[in-house]
Amino acid sequence: LAPLDDPQTVPEAVLTALGARETVVRSSAVEGLRAAADPTALDPLARLAELCADRRMLLVLDNCEHLIGAAAALAERLLADCPGVTVLATSREPLAVPGEVLRPVEPLPDPVALRLLADRGAAARPGFRVEDDRAACAEICRRLDGLPLAIELAAARLRLLSPRQIADRLDDRFRLLTSGSRTLLPRQQTLRAVVDWSWDLTDEPERAVLRRLSVFAGGCDLTAAEEVCAGGGVDGREVAGLLGSLIDKSLVVAAPAPDGQMRYRLLETVGEYAGERLDEAGERAGAERRHLVAYRELARTADPLLRGPGQRGWLARLGLEHDNLRTALRRAIAARDEHEALCLVLSMQWFWSLLDLRSEARQWSEAVGALGPDPFEPPVGPAPDLYESPIDRPPPLAPEQLQEARREVRLVALSSLETDVEALRSPRMERQVAGILAAYRSGMPQTCKVPGVLWFYAVMLSGSFDGVLDEVEKAVRACREFGYEWELAFVLQLRSKLLNDQPGGLEQAARDADESLRIFIRLGDTWGAAEALAGRGETREKRGEYGLAKQDYRAAMVHAEDLGAHGQTLLLRTRLAGVLIEEGQGETGERLLREVLAAARDQPSGREATPFAHLSLTTWLSVSGRTAEARDELLAVREAFGERAPELFRGVLESLLISLDLDEGRGDELPARFRSAAVLVRGTMARVVAPDLPVVHLLTGARVLTAVHGERGGWDAARLVGAYDALVSMQVPTLIVRRDRARAEAAARAALDDAAYARAYAEGGGLSLEEATALV
Repeated sequence: LAPLDDPQTVPEAVLTALGARETVVRSSAVEGLRAAADPTALDPLARLAELCADRRMLLVLDNCEHLIGAAAALAERLLADCPGVTVLATSREPLAVPGEVLRPVEPLPDPVALRLLADRGAAARPGFRVEDDRAACAEICRRLDGLPLAIELAAARLRLLSPRQIADRLDDRFRLLTSGSRTLLPRQQTLRAVVDWSWDLTDEPERAVLRRLSVFAGGCDLTAAEEVCAGGGVDGREVAGLLGSLIDKSLVVAAPAPDGQMRYRLLETVGEYAGERLDEAGERAGAERRHLVAYRELARTADPLLRGPGQRGWLARLGLEHDNLRTALRRAIAARDEHEALCLVLSMQWFWSLLDLRSEARQWSEAVGALGPDPFEPPVGPAPDLYESPIDRPPPLAPEQLQEARREVRLVALSSLETDVEALRSPRMERQVAGILAAYRSGMPQTCKVPGVLWFYAVMLSGSFDGVLDEVEKAVRACREFGYEWELAFVLQLRSKLLNDQPGGLEQAARDADESLRIFIRLGDTWGAAEALAGRGETREKRGEYGLAKQDYRAAMVHAEDLGAHGQTLLLRTRLAGVLIEEGQGETGERLLREVLAAARDQPSGREATPFAHLSLTTWLSVSGRTAEARDELLAVREAFGERAPELFRGVLESLLISLDLDEGRGDELPARFRSAAVLVRGTMARVVAPDLPVVHLLTGARVLTAVHGERGGWDAARLVGAYDALVSMQVPTLIVRRDRARAEAAARAALDDAAYARAYAEGGGLSLEEATALV
């Protein structure tokens, strides 16, 4: 936790360390259900507790003292909710949570301290041996209280001094170590004495670089060090050599990063010491400003490159620098530098989106939005057409770009509220949505680009679903007119997914996905290719073209794996399993689903695929007559999510459970349960991502009527079957829907003669969804 300085980021840091943050590829609009079913998306601590709940693990929290409250809250939550988790925390003070057992870290015993000195000394001076002057070496270790950092710094001096010279020098430099009982001295004072000694052995250029390095969080590469540490008598070309000298003195730690580049960092205590020296020199404002500019420019440079062949490399680069980027943002907000903060948030937005860091996007965008006036407060005038994004130039921004940047940051905040139902329904949010609709229109240059394209989210929130496809069509035409290639591919795959769930939309959905895929492949955008392939796979699946759908899902998996999106690969494997089941390979599909569930248990990111794999397995087990096993799978999902899940997801679970109860002859409160489920599956989200779902639910209603009322329910049951046939839009119903329709018709026919069934069925064909649902 040493690089962190914001308590709110502690759970996120642990999630990242556990591998639970990664690239997200959403394969279809229906899989908005997946994100919507994640109630912990905006509560990282809850997500962490859920991730660890069933695992047996040791979690090490190192360096907690500067974030003691957040670390204590995290440990207490995990200990309460995760019986298999043990927390090992290092801190300068206890966490003071129930169940804590304190283990004071004593100085290294003499033999171990000597072994450390021998090891580090031999690395610093080839041929060094403790045995050549054991007495002096033992004195060094003893008088440094066996503190590893102090011993390592002393070992580094063996390049200049003999062990006896070092031991004698301790008398001069560390008077605190010889005054009274050293074991009662505060640890910080002892370490300060060690660092004071090393500081005195440096020259002024080395000291300037060392103190300026303290503004970094989590280390830096050479380029960043040269940008931030130069100036005030230090030439940028000298920084590399000065870094080397500081490494030799053990004041800077160097280690290769995953990209092969060397990375430089300060040990925590050295960083604190260097920060104090930075303040004494009056250089903090300048160093922090250079740090802010360096990382603003990194983010600004990376943003367009996240949409091309270097996508994976830039994702890794920004991930490596995430602590520095957060620190730059925090400093801009603290200084109320709105221009810099806006530029940083808008430059980082696509990175957060690719990694599904919605809570982070929400936190930063709301904090930055609060720095200036709300651009959507009434009265709101129409925004001017802007062909240049606010982040295409560094601050300061021109007035019209500043206003557009403020709007776009609000759009980022709005889109990150995806599962926060209460926030979406608030009067404040209603005003925001109204302001967005007043400012933007489809076809504007900025509404073709990310994040301006997020204004479509406000259109859907307003309930204007009927006009969404028309607006997207205008966006497609505008992208062609402006020559925006990547944006055209993005809007096409968005429209493809919307059309996948609309009556008669599959032909155009397939054409849109094809064109989007061609553009993304030409541009080298792996994320886009995976999105287009997954969306086209869904189109083909809904048309019954199972062989082609399998090809698309498998190709999308290759792209997802290339991005390192392992959790998304599991989701795609779940969809592939569904296709195998639909085309008659039920055993193979079942085996694949069980493999997904097994992999998800061992893979933190696999938690996203788990509920959908359970649901897919439930439907297959139900269709194949294994009702008891199907119930176990369904209850596992309900137990995992329960009342925390959004309405649509809970409606799906309840509808499936009612169907299983009907299969087993259970009849407890079926009409009331059906009505409750009907309300849930007809909510706002269903109209966008699953318009056929409430229609399919009518088949369950038909079975409920005959189960509860027998022959008296047959007439209305037949009308519900007729209503289903008239209202359903899917070209090829799924296996379980075909099964449910057959059962609903059989139940109705069992209560009526053929003529009566035909009359009731025809009557049902003229009912609206609302009228048909009202029959139960």
